[in-house]
Amino acid sequence: MKILFRPSRLVLLPLYLICLCISQALSAQETLEAILQRVPKAPPGVPVPPLPDAPRRYDTAEGQAIEVSVIARGLNHPYSLAQLPDGTMLVSERDKGQLRAIREGVLDPEPIAGLPTIKGGLWMGLLDIVPHPRFVENHLLYITYDKPLENNATGLAVLRGVWDGKSLKDAQDIFNTGPGVGGSSRLLFDNAGLLYVSIYGGGEEAQKLSELRGKVLRLTEDGKVPKDNPFVNTTGARPEVFTYGHRTIQGLAPHPETGAIWGLEMGPNGGDEINILKAGVNYGWPFVSLGRDYAGPWQAKDFKKAGLEDPIVYWMPSISVSGMTFYTGDKLPLWKGDLFVGGLRMGEIPATGHLQRIRFNANGEEIRREQLLTDLRQRIRGVYQGSDGFLYALADEEDGAVLRIGPAGK
Repeated sequence: MKILFRPSRLVLLPLYLICLCISQALSAQETLEAILQRVPKAPPGVPVPPLPDAPRRYDTAEGQAIEVSVIARGLNHPYSLAQLPDGTMLVSERDKGQLRAIREGVLDPEPIAGLPTIKGGLWMGLLDIVPHPRFVENHLLYITYDKPLENNATGLAVLRGVWDGKSLKDAQDIFNTGPGVGGSSRLLFDNAGLLYVSIYGGGEEAQKLSELRGKVLRLTEDGKVPKDNPFVNTTGARPEVFTYGHRTIQGLAPHPETGAIWGLEMGPNGGDEINILKAGVNYGWPFVSLGRDYAGPWQAKDFKKAGLEDPIVYWMPSISVSGMTFYTGDKLPLWKGDLFVGGLRMGEIPATGHLQRIRFNANGEEIRREQLLTDLRQRIRGVYQGSDGFLYALADEEDGAVLRIGPAGK
């Protein structure tokens, strides 16, 4: 279970991250009230300044001078961004369950029609958006969302619909987890046209192949099970499962050279990590972790165990990672090949969201990282490379925004 509660910009209770761990080291039956009793009260943080009206220049560590501009305001907790071939940007508003369009830098005041009923608000709602790899031919969009079910239950669904330039047509679910699964999710198509879907985890459910929580699924474009999925012939296992032992995957990105899928995983108090996803591999949650429980003790007794895959990047303290992309463009040449990761808050302190840049050597090993946009104090929910070679970041606030990052003076 994951809950986001933001009473104001100045007083931020840690419910968002607290409730990500509702069943991480405890039984799935533990109540929210019990968790809150053992979690220290969050500090008030510092005031979040308003986003600047004019472009702001920054000098950065690699010598890449950048300019940051706000290109769209008034978005309610934006979760995902997809840029279409004609330049239109589609942005999901998680809490409201709405899809919005930005055309030529202007946010359409009306939400896009054609979506089903969505269980929005707090930690649920309209989530990730990705175009089909052959979008130019078929105009298909894929979206994950929290679907209301009978008896006030919720399930995570993958929707597919046809974009006609103004609205979504013929929207239908191609996959539904059924009741008891919900929360954050990310989507990615690989080079073979297969669809990967991350499912929010919890406690020991992440280790059970019979359950979907704490997994990354691998589906065909129609939501079916590929014949070569790793657990297709495993008795009792869900055949959709590709990898398991995850907590909360908050980003999926293909490596620009190897094509390997990298998964960005939010830990508890510390223990955010990046993993390279390999078929059938166990990534250890909740039995190994580099994070602490929110009350202070280590989340797990071990940091690593034989048979469990180690991360290639980790954070301590946590920055509450969310969204990542490799930069492959030419507009920011001194950053080419670097990985960009969004952060919602650092070290359990409100108003410390920022963007991080990570550089790797030729063997894929981290050699340095840099914090960016720290003065804005925004919760960076996602980061994307646009077709224009600029980077775009989502500021996840009640009055959220899309930020554009480009070379200074351009």
